[in-house]
Amino acid sequence: MAVSARYQFRQNFSVSAREAFDWCTAFDEDDNALMGDSEVKREIIYITNDTLLLKDTFHTPKGTVEKQKLVALYPNQHRWTSTHLSGPNRHSQFLYAITQRGKDASVLEFTALHIEYDEKADSDALAERLCREDAAVWVRLAKAMETELSE
Repeated sequence: MAVSARYQFRQNFSVSAREAFDWCTAFDEDDNALMGDSEVKREIIYITNDTLLLKDTFHTPKGTVEKQKLVALYPNQHRWTSTHLSGPNRHSQFLYAITQRGKDASVLEFTALHIEYDEKADSDALAERLCREDAAVWVRLAKAMETELSE
């Protein structure tokens, strides 16, 4: 039996919601390096102009792992979803919504449903750890976004 860990957080951006959405959803092969994991290889397959498949391949002590994520973009709402189709956390789903906050500011509202296939996992402790880790990644991404968009 799997265990679910639900968590959410917010990340402020110093750019408009449109700029933040465009930057966040301009997926490329270097995304994982920005998130602190340069060993992951990413393949991007566009299914339609607003639906894509991300294939992330990485190595673990148990061998090579591939995560496939279905990403659905909702540009007019500055929202997107990412649903894990395969990999160690298959069926996990992440919701992203960016809201305008003043002229040159916005905020990301991140909501996670993380599925862990370890029935002994403590869902509360897992949610707390993952929330802390994911929030730290988004602090790093917000700084990279600000630097890139101010050039």
